[in-house]
Amino acid sequence: MRTPWRTGRRSPATEDPLTVLAAAVQVARQVDVPAEVLAPLTAALAEQSPDLDVPGVPALLADAVAGLYARGWQPADVAHVARRRLSQRAGKLTAAVVRAEAAGSRAADRAPRAWVDQLDALGPTTGLAGWWRSTGVDAATAWRDVARVLAMVGTLPALERLLPGPAGWPQQRTEGAPVTAGPVEAKVLGRVRGLLAKAERTEFPEEADALTAKAQQLMSRHAIDAAVLADQGTTDLGADVLARRLHLDDPYAEPKAHLLQAVATANGCRVVLLVDLGIATVVGLPTDLELVDLLFTSLLLQATRALADATRAGSAATRTPVFRRGFLYAYATRVGERLVEARERAATEAAGAYGSALVPVLARREEAVAATVAELFPRLRSRPGRTVDAQGWHAGRRAAEDADLGSGRTPLRG
Repeated sequence: MRTPWRTGRRSPATEDPLTVLAAAVQVARQVDVPAEVLAPLTAALAEQSPDLDVPGVPALLADAVAGLYARGWQPADVAHVARRRLSQRAGKLTAAVVRAEAAGSRAADRAPRAWVDQLDALGPTTGLAGWWRSTGVDAATAWRDVARVLAMVGTLPALERLLPGPAGWPQQRTEGAPVTAGPVEAKVLGRVRGLLAKAERTEFPEEADALTAKAQQLMSRHAIDAAVLADQGTTDLGADVLARRLHLDDPYAEPKAHLLQAVATANGCRVVLLVDLGIATVVGLPTDLELVDLLFTSLLLQATRALADATRAGSAATRTPVFRRGFLYAYATRVGERLVEARERAATEAAGAYGSALVPVLARREEAVAATVAELFPRLRSRPGRTVDAQGWHAGRRAAEDADLGSGRTPLRG
């Protein structure tokens, strides 16, 4: 593998720093490039600029992120993929760049509220120098991260546009729309989040189950009531359908996606998975999206705890990756079956209050979601199933029998 510094050229230490950085980015774009190939270039950058203060580099990084926004990406997406493909440190660098770009584009005053929420979740604005000081690495290593982030950004594909990017923002955002997405009452959503937060903090499984059951009971009834209310006088239900992205971290991102699929399907939403990026797009009506997001987070925590219990109490075979993968796939499959059963029971109970009007309401919502998925993703294809470890599969199904779905009932098995 040749570097750009061929015989007859000056040493990288004597070149303009931006030229050296451009060469490093070119090298970093090559697949599986080892660190030693970049070393001469990043060492030269460290020698020329030991404080990472080369004029033009912050703007170069910000422009790269802005280019992704023009291709459908959102702030949280960029930081997630940097963590996934490069490292946690590179993810923090990307988050710092995203925050710096947001300051320049006045995102806090102009961007949609969901965009601003993503920025807030990335932490305070530190800039390139602030990020480097927080890492404790040497300048050459920091320059290598800069080169790799720039290289990665230049190779990412376009995504479906779910929110307008900076080019489509007004000069000043008009406040007045509710902060929470969709017709979810703030009081209800606050109670649900509070219950789930307590369930995640408690050390007592029985208390966690009771709290989760109360939260699920509250969410399910509110979703049905909101569906009936939203249908009254609605002429274009498709205009209310939303899509949001959830990020699936390794290890075992695909089994986690299977759990998300199970939760979404049982609650009237659809999931489109971008496997290579670890990104899942969930499409549904606003209230259903909130329910899927909250329930998936809770069940993922329950699955993680159940897997830890199974591996701690089992043989050496239960501590292998193949067992864990099979466990999580089976857990998701069985939870999905139970969620569908619970949804059917909830619809039956609601029919007592709303009569025959409930069935066409739910059918219209399903059709609106399917139409939006077809519009956003016209070239979807299904993926084949995975072969999994039999022992892990059966252990996962047993654990799923004990998962609390908010029904308040005892587990299915004795």
